[in-house]
Amino acid sequence: MINLIQTISAWAIPVIVVLIPCYGFIKGVKVYDTFVEGAKDGFKTVVNIIPYLVAMMVTINILRASGTLELLIYGVEPILKYFNIPKEIFPLVILRPLSGSGSMAFVNSIFQTHGPDSLLGKMASTIIGSSETTFYVVAVYFGAVGIKDSRYAIPIGLIADVAGFLAGVFICNLVFKSY
Repeated sequence: MINLIQTISAWAIPVIVVLIPCYGFIKGVKVYDTFVEGAKDGFKTVVNIIPYLVAMMVTINILRASGTLELLIYGVEPILKYFNIPKEIFPLVILRPLSGSGSMAFVNSIFQTHGPDSLLGKMASTIIGSSETTFYVVAVYFGAVGIKDSRYAIPIGLIADVAGFLAGVFICNLVFKSY
């Protein structure tokens, strides 16, 4: 069964890439012209979201370089101790909504320091899998279509991120702490 799934996984993308142009050709669509038009729209989208991405990346670098992140961890340490949340994992709460690559770099540092099979490594992996890069998603998708008022998207996304963080910590403590 696993071999069948691996074979389907290996062939799924190439088959889709071949089938879509063939289907368009059969339907009488000018496949190459349509592809070029789509590529032009993609380029316009990239140009539109660049200012939002630059603003987000500058903010992340300022937080890290200024030491604000470490100061924030120091401030919330008593709360983390009360809820049995390791302080080493807390920066993921701040980094994950801002940057996927920044949070992955942080998880990599946890892996290098404590090991991927450690409780912290498992927590970091679980938190990454159960949260989202909320600000990045809002910047890219809302920026792509020109929406300036995100309304409830950011607060709801952040609540979901915190829920994913707390659930990840709770479940990993419950399942892996004794091992």
